[in-house]
Amino acid sequence: MSALILALIAGAVVGLALGALGGGGSVLAVPALIYLLGFTPAAATTASLIIVTATSLTALFAHARTGDVRWKAGALFAAAGLLPAAAAGAAASRLPQPVLTAAFAVVAALAAVRMLRPGRTGRTAPGPAAGEARPARAAGTGAGLGALTGLLGVGGGFLVVPALVTVLAFEMQAAVGTSLLVISANSLASLATRGATTAGVNWAVVGPFIGTAILGAWDGRRLAAKVTGTLLQRAFAVVLLAVAAFMLADALA
Repeated sequence: MSALILALIAGAVVGLALGALGGGGSVLAVPALIYLLGFTPAAATTASLIIVTATSLTALFAHARTGDVRWKAGALFAAAGLLPAAAAGAAASRLPQPVLTAAFAVVAALAAVRMLRPGRTGRTAPGPAAGEARPARAAGTGAGLGALTGLLGVGGGFLVVPALVTVLAFEMQAAVGTSLLVISANSLASLATRGATTAGVNWAVVGPFIGTAILGAWDGRRLAAKVTGTLLQRAFAVVLLAVAAFMLADALA
C-alpha cells in the first residue's frame, strides 16, 4: 500500500479521535508516522505536532459553535502548563527513549483505568459554569499535565480529558471541547521551540494526513453529538488501554 493511501487512512482515524474524544491524536499519529510511514521518532514527533495543531484548531471551532468549550477554565488550564511543559521537554532530551515510551504507556493506562471506574463514568456537572469556579485546581492540574506533556512529547489530550472530568467535574462533552483548546495551546508552544526542525517535514505525506484528519474531526464532532457522554468516556478509555499495551510491548521488546 502506498504511503499516500496510508497517510489518508491514518489521518482520518486521528481526526475522528480528536473530534469525537477530544484527545488521542498524538498518541495515534506518532505510531502511525513511525510504523506505517517510515518516519524517524524525531521527525514523527514534529510532524505529529503539526497535524494535531491543525486538526485540534479545526475541531475546537466545531465544538465552540455548539457551546461545548469552557473558555475561562480551559485558558487557565492551558496557560498553567506552558512553562512546566518547556522545562520537562528539556529534561526529556536526557532520558533514554525506552524509558519515555514506558512512562507514556503507564500514564495512559492509569488515565484509562481511572476513567473506567464506576464512580467516575457517570460523574457530571451540569450547567455552563461547570469547572469555571475552580481556578486554583485548574491551574494546579494544568501545570502538572503540562509537565507530563512536555516530558512525553504529545499534545496531551488523552490526559486532559480525564483530568477535566475527574478533577474539575466537567461533563464529558465539555471536557472534550475544552481539551481541544488545551491541546492547541500545548502543541503550538511545542512547535515554537522546535524551530528549524519543521523544515525537514515531508509535506507530501503530512499534507494529505492533515487534510483527512481535519475532515475526520468534523465527522467525529457529529458522532460525539449522537453518543452519550458515558459511552464516549468508555470508548476513550478503551483507546487509551490499547495504545498503552502496544507502546509498553514496544518499549520492552
